[in-house]
Amino acid sequence: MSPEGGEQVVREPEPEPVPQRLLAAATRLFAEHGFETTSVQQIVDAAGVTKGAMYHYFGSKDDLLYEIYARVLRVQTARMEQAADSTESVQRRLRAVAVDVVVTTVTHLEDTVIFFRSMHLLHPDKQAEVRAQRRRYHERVRGLIEEGQASGVFRADRSAELVVDFFFGAVHHLGFWYRRDGPMSARQVGEQFADLLLDALRV
Repeated sequence: MSPEGGEQVVREPEPEPVPQRLLAAATRLFAEHGFETTSVQQIVDAAGVTKGAMYHYFGSKDDLLYEIYARVLRVQTARMEQAADSTESVQRRLRAVAVDVVVTTVTHLEDTVIFFRSMHLLHPDKQAEVRAQRRRYHERVRGLIEEGQASGVFRADRSAELVVDFFFGAVHHLGFWYRRDGPMSARQVGEQFADLLLDALRV
């Protein structure tokens, strides 16, 4: 009952915005059937929208696949920049970045796995765009390593480029082995990855 004695009005939850519904449907269908065999019609049917509504937000099925990963990369980049720009020591900044990229990758593991499994099917322009975004992320992390090397905090006989490639190669491999019901949480894996990274750079 409401305070005035009338019946309480139960508000219906707001419907999820169309772009999010399309992305959720595409993610599920790409995971179940693969990118190539999933049709636009299947996606709009699963999302409960029309093709016109989809094309208002996404120009093609390629755009959906691109956005599945791009939204993860945007989150990771924003969090990385926040940690990298802090006033903490370079060791703490690098560690925070390393832990976070593992945790956010695991949080969005299905999105990441779907994208890397199907990335080669994207239009070359989209592939180049993703690679450029990832390269900017990697270069910022490499900059932290080089900062530590220049100040004598990290050993200088390690190639910062190789260390970055080695670390992110391991991160991108998470989708092949990590299980949420396994013995280690995302945070625990992130902490161990960060330890391995910093151990490789310790003077």
